[in-house]
Amino acid sequence: MDDFNTLLEGSARAHGHLCPGQVVGVRMAMLGCRLIGLDTPRRLPQIKKLIVYVEIDRCATDAISYVTGVKLGRRSLKFVDNGIMAATFVNLESGKAFRIVSTESSRDLAHVYAPDIDDVRLQQLDGYKNMPDDVLFSVMPVWVDVPVHDMPGPSRFKVRCDECGAMVRDKKEVFLNERVLCRPCAHGTYFRPLEPGARLKIA
Repeated sequence: MDDFNTLLEGSARAHGHLCPGQVVGVRMAMLGCRLIGLDTPRRLPQIKKLIVYVEIDRCATDAISYVTGVKLGRRSLKFVDNGIMAATFVNLESGKAFRIVSTESSRDLAHVYAPDIDDVRLQQLDGYKNMPDDVLFSVMPVWVDVPVHDMPGPSRFKVRCDECGAMVRDKKEVFLNERVLCRPCAHGTYFRPLEPGARLKIA
């Protein structure tokens, strides 16, 4: 694995800017990979051995994706919307897994590790670079039972929604009143059609 500064520079470029979340994410990913025994996670064969569950959709997640090579489209990056600055790193070959959480106390301690900086954002940026792992993070060994339908690789499971006809893959269907439904039909959607039942004609 590349050194911290190289990874941080690359991550900031990929994300679009350098911020404290990038520092946290890069360090979290480096620690997670080290704990589960992967030193080149972005390259074969190790790229096939890694799944990461991230629990927040903020800057650190982009950094974790950059450092590890995990991606939603590759099915190796799983988003669990808990709103917590945390990620769980899973070695699919060994079963080793660790959940790493960014501590809230690290925010308050940034000035201790960057005493010469007054600007709060820059202080966090520098402080997070300097503080030890056990100050920046809380780490817990865990077991993650990854279902076969959540594994990377081609989709082996698909059914059609009895209501709207959408093809639902990877066991994401819902069984309700003896019907097979997609989640939007079963639970409602995040969107509301402006004209119910209408389909846009694309020229």
